[in-house]
Amino acid sequence: MANTSISSANAATQTPTHVAGSGHHKGALVLFSGGQDSTTCLAQALSMFERVETLGFDYGQRHSVEMEVRSGVREQLARRFPQWGPRLGEDHVLSLDVLKQIGGSSLTDDVAFAMQADGLPNTFVPGRNLLFLTLAGALAYRRGLTVIVTGVCETDYSGYPDCRDDTMKAQQLALNLGLERRMRIDTPLMWLDKAQTWQLAHDLGSSELVELIRTETHTCYQGTRDVLHDWGYGCGSCPACDLRASGWKNWRASQGA
Repeated sequence: MANTSISSANAATQTPTHVAGSGHHKGALVLFSGGQDSTTCLAQALSMFERVETLGFDYGQRHSVEMEVRSGVREQLARRFPQWGPRLGEDHVLSLDVLKQIGGSSLTDDVAFAMQADGLPNTFVPGRNLLFLTLAGALAYRRGLTVIVTGVCETDYSGYPDCRDDTMKAQQLALNLGLERRMRIDTPLMWLDKAQTWQLAHDLGSSELVELIRTETHTCYQGTRDVLHDWGYGCGSCPACDLRASGWKNWRASQGA
């Protein structure tokens, strides 16, 4: 029977030094965009698994900044945290130009951000995460990895249906059945808001990891990277910047800062 459990670990219950190397799951493939969420997920995976590889997607994004910062973030994680360096394996980038061809999203087309008639923002790229996870499953199969880690979340998010916990459960079941392989989709940020995501980063790597995420990662939909705010680089007005900035403010307030 396919394994249908989804890991949605709470930061307060994580043990950063634990290595999930016993039993079936010893290696993980992290969907890594170079943003805050995926970098936090990568750090957690490096603290938990014996071997961790990363996967990025080039799908014709309007801005390539995230893709450009990926390698630098990986290098800094390995250099600044020597306990993680030996576990960080290969990086993979797959092309998904078909999403650009389908179009209709402000992340792939040069259109202004807006809400659609169905109540979803036009930053929603239909099918994106489903395709990401399908291809991640195929790559993990070939690489001998049994855990796929993704930073999707339905706590602080824009309402994307392919970020929901139910979608992840269904996708995991489909992968298990379609690949005839016991695989697991981990979603460590699913029930965390952005303030808790900053806290998880602090729990995993203290202030050094927080600073790396603040200054080296990129989340802004506009691709703006010329102004360093308290919370990181970005335009300061798009939905992604709003979430990141408000999460930073709330987390700093919880620290008494």
